[in-house]
Amino acid sequence: MEAQLQAVVSAQWLADAIKNGLIGSKIRVLDASWHLPLTKRDAGKEFAEKHIPGSLFFDLDECSDKSSPYCFTLPTSSHFSRFVGDLGIGNDTHVVVYDVHEFGLYTAPRVWWMFRQFGHTSVSVLDGGLKNWLEQGHPVTSEHVKPERRDFQAIPNPAWVKTYEEVLENIGTKRCQVVDTRPAGRYRGIEPEPIEGTLPGHFPGAVNLPFTSFLQASGKLLAKEDLSRRFREAGFKLDQPLWATCSCGVTACFAILVAHLLGHPDVCLYDGSWSEWFNRASSENIISEGDRKTM
Repeated sequence: MEAQLQAVVSAQWLADAIKNGLIGSKIRVLDASWHLPLTKRDAGKEFAEKHIPGSLFFDLDECSDKSSPYCFTLPTSSHFSRFVGDLGIGNDTHVVVYDVHEFGLYTAPRVWWMFRQFGHTSVSVLDGGLKNWLEQGHPVTSEHVKPERRDFQAIPNPAWVKTYEEVLENIGTKRCQVVDTRPAGRYRGIEPEPIEGTLPGHFPGAVNLPFTSFLQASGKLLAKEDLSRRFREAGFKLDQPLWATCSCGVTACFAILVAHLLGHPDVCLYDGSWSEWFNRASSENIISEGDRKTM
């Protein structure tokens, strides 16, 4: 497979691309880090202090629908086109996404999915993120790169995005499997959600498969046979329709990325995820072992 078509690239692959002068001319590297407000970490400030040479900061908060009451809702095609064009990305650019999370990967799969949803298939996730990059002994810098603006034409695939109404209908029809990638405690309703005003739990039919179960201690993804086993042991059949959900449509993209690696590229995302579901659903459609929604 051609490197530009791989969904995941290694730290060594990227180091070689940097060494060969491909960053900027053919490849754009994006730091897509984001941190929960309670951590009091500023991803943009951290990027300015330390990042992979030649990389640019992708602000997830800015590249979202600001009119939505829910976090990280997909932006419009025109918004996405302008945003990534300002980062020097054209339709012929190979995009490599990473983040700095302690898990190795956290938000990068979401940005990988966003590019694909807007029709850009030449996009990869850096396996293990900055965590593995540093463990492999590769350099970081504080040097700032100013990209030359490029034209980017987004071609969205709306079929990959599922709405509240579609998920509600699926509870009755059970036509599609649904994977919930949140930590088990939040899925069960016994650990708090990080979203203010939102209690934990899940909707009927959603099956838990935490995103961390796809990762090695190094932050890299598990081998394909182990990734396949994770789905199988959770009861999923990847040759049948599958939708993914989480808190805000971020870690759900792990399931989409992994299914893609296993040869199943059409897993759909419930973009509103639990942040929307909890606010809109009636109490009978919220399953929790903890406190219950009363309205």
